[in-house]
Amino acid sequence: MGEGNHSEVTEFIFFGLTDRPELQDPLFGLFLLIYVITLVGNGGMILLITINPRFHIPMYFFLGNLSFCDLCYSTIIAPKMLLNFLAERKSISYTACAVQMYFLIFFQDIECLLLAVMAYDRYVAICNPLLYLVIMPKQRCKQLVAGVYTMGLVDAMISTSLTFRLSFCSSNIINHFFCDLPPLLALSCSDTHINEIVMFAFASFIIVSSIVTVILSYIYIISTILQIRSTEGRHKAFSTCSCHLTTVVMFHGTLLFMYLRPTSSYSMDTDKIASVFYTLVIPMLNPLIYSLRNTEVKEALRKAMNKLLTIS
Repeated sequence: MGEGNHSEVTEFIFFGLTDRPELQDPLFGLFLLIYVITLVGNGGMILLITINPRFHIPMYFFLGNLSFCDLCYSTIIAPKMLLNFLAERKSISYTACAVQMYFLIFFQDIECLLLAVMAYDRYVAICNPLLYLVIMPKQRCKQLVAGVYTMGLVDAMISTSLTFRLSFCSSNIINHFFCDLPPLLALSCSDTHINEIVMFAFASFIIVSSIVTVILSYIYIISTILQIRSTEGRHKAFSTCSCHLTTVVMFHGTLLFMYLRPTSSYSMDTDKIASVFYTLVIPMLNPLIYSLRNTEVKEALRKAMNKLLTIS
């Protein structure tokens, strides 16, 4: 059966996180809580940045985009996953699977590259504070974000189209809880050599270029911070960067584990756990990290809560 002929598969069946019936309800409750916290946290961050004039600067413009990305990223996975915990038959149509994969890759790339852009922004703010608004005007910030979205669009389009040109004739059971590249390639009965090369090439370029940008930025940032004589000034600079650095380590560490390793070491069960972390847990943690460790955000949240209590 030639590639491009999809008559043999009209839908896929998810194996899910576990096949143990007694765990379905507890897992549903756990991931529903995670998803609600993700929606409230990222939605609240976007609202706070939008309505507060003091946050209309490049740093928070990028943070708002990161929160939007996390919100969308989680929404691609969580609702279907929650439904499947309650359903006897955990199915997804062929088209819906392709759409889910497309947007997963799209927002995954955006988050990865946004973290690199945010590292560059912190480099300019700390190493060239007097020229910050000259180097990072609104127009340049928009151009950087547009470039990030374009890169995600290209990767998602190429990777998804190549994957769904394959034949899936032996089985339609995906040993995962969403439509991701590695489990679908493992399921295909076609030659996936080209797909693996393309996946590795895009993942290498996007992840490695992002990590290199972050590392170079922080080499200059740390060097500059160590030259600050004031203890308070050093503490403020470190606290501003620590939120971003924590997010980078969590997200990039998981992606490196997922995509930049030999297919011979691929383990479905291990990757399911890693996938839960980067698709659901990290989007929940990001707004918490930025709100709990950023003094300006904490102060704005406190004022917003006081206003709400006063109105009520």
